[in-house]
Amino acid sequence: MRRTMLFLPGNTPSMIINGDVLGADSIIFDLEDAVAPDEKDAARIMVRNTLKYMPTKVCDTIIRINPIDTKFWKQDLDEVIPYRPDVIMPTKVNHGDDVRKISKYIETVEQRHGLEIGSVKLLPLIETALGIEQSFSIACSDPRVAGLLLGAEDLTADLQCKRTKQGTEILYARSRIICAARAANIAVYDTPFTDVEDFEGLEEDASFAKDLGFSGKAVISPRHVETINAVFSPSESEIRYAHDVMDAIEEGKRQGKGVISLRGKMIDAPVVKRAEQVLDMERQIFGGAWDE
Repeated sequence: MRRTMLFLPGNTPSMIINGDVLGADSIIFDLEDAVAPDEKDAARIMVRNTLKYMPTKVCDTIIRINPIDTKFWKQDLDEVIPYRPDVIMPTKVNHGDDVRKISKYIETVEQRHGLEIGSVKLLPLIETALGIEQSFSIACSDPRVAGLLLGAEDLTADLQCKRTKQGTEILYARSRIICAARAANIAVYDTPFTDVEDFEGLEEDASFAKDLGFSGKAVISPRHVETINAVFSPSESEIRYAHDVMDAIEEGKRQGKGVISLRGKMIDAPVVKRAEQVLDMERQIFGGAWDE
């Protein structure tokens, strides 16, 4: 699972070499916005060498590549795919055809280097009005697509509106991309909270995103990782309740009961499904049952 995905500029060696110990579930080596055009080659080589000589051990690696309307994206893929990053993040994705084009090129690189076809996944970054409206077709466009990520900064520029901490201007986009991803049975991740000093606002924004249905959230500062991880992790009480639900179901089966109740409330299919989701998160985060 990915509660946090931390952006790290691809041309800053001091940050890249420490990415594995910053607490994020995934780190995003950024070859796009964080890197000036005249530094693209150096950043690409630096990220390649990091994947080759210093592979991460405790978190996933995601590479944000340049848009397909630039001359850089194929060079990005040529350099990094041979060293097996977990995920490629295409940017400015507007159509399913964009994803299929990138997936096809990744396949040629995989074939060239004798890699398993399809082993590298895709996490399209949706950051335009057109991309939001096409989000379901993007989500279903290719088997490599493992999730969608909302990019609110470029989106609000495209919408010609002001980006605010309250986020009312992106509520529709958030809701639309969540529905698209969930309908396609893939994960969906929220845009970063960009005020590095406002931890109260960060927690409120992350909690709202979780309540909407996001799987996790992108992060631009290592200082935000701990808060986001906490928000997107199940609480002790949620975990215990989930265990109680599953215990009640098992006891009901033993007793041959068709209707099961817990704490005065009927346990129906949605309650069981939510409990199963919490227990799955518990296994992924804590490596087993909660320590009573």
